Amino acid sequence: METKTKAKKAPVKKTTASKTTSKIPAKKNAAKELKDLFEDSLKDIYWAEKALTKALPKMYKNATEKKLKSAIEQHLAETQIHVKRLEECFASLGKKAQAKKCDAMQGLIDEGKSIMEETEPGPVRDAGIIAAAQKVEHYEIATYGTLAAYAKILQEKTCLKNLLATLNEEKQCDELLTKVADTTLNSKAIKK
Repeated sequence: METKTKAKKAPVKKTTASKTTSKIPAKKNAAKELKDLFEDSLKDIYWAEKALTKALPKMYKNATEKKLKSAIEQHLAETQIHVKRLEECFASLGKKAQAKKCDAMQGLIDEGKSIMEETEPGPVRDAGIIAAAQKVEHYEIATYGTLAAYAKILQEKTCLKNLLATLNEEKQCDELLTKVADTTLNSKAIKK
């Protein structure tokens, strides 16, 4: 006859967030209002878009698939427009366009470079370039969506119009990259 033994469960230690983390003190120039956070975030994405105008040509040069090269080329042209739209946002706020280093975008660009270094030219590298580019697109989609929400509540109509236009283009680029990966690249990257 088989006997069943019950495993003893270790007692669960209850902790609260306040016990396990500490508050981060704000910097002296920290945002005090949503408008401050909005303007600071615009500086961040402005830097990111300008950095992409330098990173996308490197991706283009390393891509081999025609459809991928075309998608990168198209997005580079759009990115240059995104920079201009952000400059219009700053102007509508009565501010000079100013960039503040975006650590997130720098990390994504560095990761893209690393992927290219770690893959052989051809379909596998192309698949890696798409993965890196889509990570960038998803970051931009999240950022532009948030900025548009801020612009709406702050009643910054020019900014809202520009941010929504860019958000739409970022979503379209992501869809195009998915289509290129699904219809062409990923199947070519399988070693037979």
